[in-house]
Amino acid sequence: MTDLANGDQELRHFVNKGKFDPHQAVTLTPEQEKYYLASQWRLMWMKFKRHKLALISGIYLVLVYLSITVSEVLAPYSFSHRHTDFLYAPPQELNFFHEGEFLGPFVYKYDVELDLENLRWVYSEDKTAPMPIRFFCTSNDYDGAEYKFWGLWETSFHVVCPAEGGHFFFLGTDRLGRDIQSRIIQGARISLTVGLIGITISFVLGMVIGGVAGYYGGWIDSIVQRIIEVIRSFPALPLWMALSAAMPVTWSPILVFMGITVILGLLDWPGLARAVRSKLLALREEDFAVAAQLMGAKPSRIIGKHLMPSFMSHLIASATLAIPSMILGETALSFLGLGLRPPITSWGVLLNEAQNFNAVALYPWLLWPAVPVIMVVLAFQFLGDGLRDAADPYK
Repeated sequence: MTDLANGDQELRHFVNKGKFDPHQAVTLTPEQEKYYLASQWRLMWMKFKRHKLALISGIYLVLVYLSITVSEVLAPYSFSHRHTDFLYAPPQELNFFHEGEFLGPFVYKYDVELDLENLRWVYSEDKTAPMPIRFFCTSNDYDGAEYKFWGLWETSFHVVCPAEGGHFFFLGTDRLGRDIQSRIIQGARISLTVGLIGITISFVLGMVIGGVAGYYGGWIDSIVQRIIEVIRSFPALPLWMALSAAMPVTWSPILVFMGITVILGLLDWPGLARAVRSKLLALREEDFAVAAQLMGAKPSRIIGKHLMPSFMSHLIASATLAIPSMILGETALSFLGLGLRPPITSWGVLLNEAQNFNAVALYPWLLWPAVPVIMVVLAFQFLGDGLRDAADPYK
């Protein structure tokens, strides 16, 4: 892009000095021709690719969202299976060599003893009993292999499996002996879906309400602005907590999930609506909008077909930056015990078990569910920054 800018400056220099006849044909390099003839979306993609951190974040998020479609297959155990002989088991170290011989990925068997003085389980590795990690197995030769794929049919196929008759706890287990790694993988489906559904609700409300306020203005705009100011005057977290606590305790986990999603969507639309409103106030006076109005186009068509596409790239960037706040909102509510509740599993529900400081001090691996939350939020932030820069490819 810098070379193209230098070329434009040289072109203007020759025109100003009278050394260039604008009526003569201009010879463009292949790179210049590719730039000048590209569409706006093509220019956005060319600029977005230069933002390496945003590109890597986008690829990471695509892979994470693809993984939630096969969460049960990727997890070595079902998310609710309990290993009663391995309560609070620490993470097992992955090894490749045993007594100088390469065995591939394996873990050593755990020996368990009860420390009666400190009232805790003590685990030690049996260095004489390596247990190879298996891949793409379909057998039912270990506890926790069976599951219902998407809750529809039973199967036992896993990408990663422990040794036959053995165990594999890469991130350790919780107080009930449930594998934390499996619960994190399968909890991603709920935590990441909340953000997508919530932003869809927020996106629709923001565009409709903000579009009407920005296009018509007047008393409609005044009413919408007062409503937005009232909603934004409330602290976000206490308002989420109040609305979540108002949901009946008799609701099923699915209804609670939908309730949390709707709450997050309904409370996030004011920011987007205000952005849409400000854009439409400026664009409705443009020549193309006035021409469409004089030709008899309806307001809904003018807003949807002419005004909205003019800044859709900015809306996409705004939506990308809003998804992390919804993921954090669900995590915070579930962590406080006011959001999703078992048997539903999400990252917030998993972190709820880390509220006990004594448990965290003794079993720090209970904080592992915080790692994917941080990584996904950072990836969305980097992706949003890249999209925001690419939204104006002419800068």
